[in-house]
Amino acid sequence: MTRSILFLTGTRADFGKLEPLATACRDAGFAVSFFVTGMHMLDRYGLTKIEVHRLPGVTVHEFLNQRPGDPQDIILAKTVVGFSDYVTETRPDLVVVHGDRIEALAGALVAATNYVPCAHIEGGEVSGTIDEIYRHCNTKLASHHFVSSQDARRRVMAMGEPEDKIHVIGSPELDFHAGPSGVTLDQVRAHYDIPFSEFGIVVFHPVTSEQASMGAQARALFDGLAASGRNFIVIAPNNDPGSEDIFAVLDTLPKLRFRQFPSMRFNHFSELMKNAAVMVGNSSAGVREAPFLGLPSLDIGTRQTNRAQSESVFSCAATDRAAIDTFLTIQWGRRHAPHTGFGEGRAADRFAAILQNGSFWQQGLQKAFQDIA
Repeated sequence: MTRSILFLTGTRADFGKLEPLATACRDAGFAVSFFVTGMHMLDRYGLTKIEVHRLPGVTVHEFLNQRPGDPQDIILAKTVVGFSDYVTETRPDLVVVHGDRIEALAGALVAATNYVPCAHIEGGEVSGTIDEIYRHCNTKLASHHFVSSQDARRRVMAMGEPEDKIHVIGSPELDFHAGPSGVTLDQVRAHYDIPFSEFGIVVFHPVTSEQASMGAQARALFDGLAASGRNFIVIAPNNDPGSEDIFAVLDTLPKLRFRQFPSMRFNHFSELMKNAAVMVGNSSAGVREAPFLGLPSLDIGTRQTNRAQSESVFSCAATDRAAIDTFLTIQWGRRHAPHTGFGEGRAADRFAAILQNGSFWQQGLQKAFQDIA
């Protein structure tokens, strides 16, 4: 019997983490499908559902779960309805969700209430925003846990999850960065019409609990970057509340030195990171992928609080012009020793091997809180 595995993806970021796992499962003989929703379906963010369709040998189902301006609770409700219908129709053997997004919460909730096994990727992380609340909710809803580090494993156990259902595999997106991207820097520059060869990368997302100040934070940050006189590639923020204020600031940036994109193909983005001078912003890429590549990164604000564990990661408030100037002056173009605290780029192989073990499928779904002795 061929087992079916359904991956839920709502953003370009979580697809970058789920794609290696899905590819490994497909190659191991599982029937793999994707439920594609969220930012993937929106023109403003690059209509990245196209990237999912490019993955050969998988089934793709699209679902529009939001309109511009929908609040998070409405998006959650719509996603629950759509995903529930699809799970009822297809009855997968395993649902796979990632991290801390609202779509992942909907997927874990649907799986739990329909008694479908659910694998949660990268639980046990801390970040200090509402994302952390969603992430820990997903941990309690999921039946299996695939975490990135021993610290994450310890936190999942502290939430009462049994040790035999927690697997340390590393961060899946590092699988991409560990090998050749498949494109050259010149090919990436030509494809995206990037005129400069020396550049920093900027990704600045809204923090939902700080929605009222996101415009001011973005203005302070980008004013500081503009004053440096350096060139930057800017990836648009995600669609959380507060993004409109960030977009308003991006619209005012000098186009000769700030090349902006709604999204980017993952292997192209990987090649840019491997050749960038620095990374700036509050994306998880700045505290996970950048240290793995030895790329110095400046973490802005509170979105990734407590997640940085590498000497190549620096932090400051968006309004701290002096710290921004110092980072750009000292770290621009430097390379640090690679940080492997979140894995060595072998997460997908480990994930597939665990699913190929027959005992994985024999574990029950009745949860019992496991106290730590």
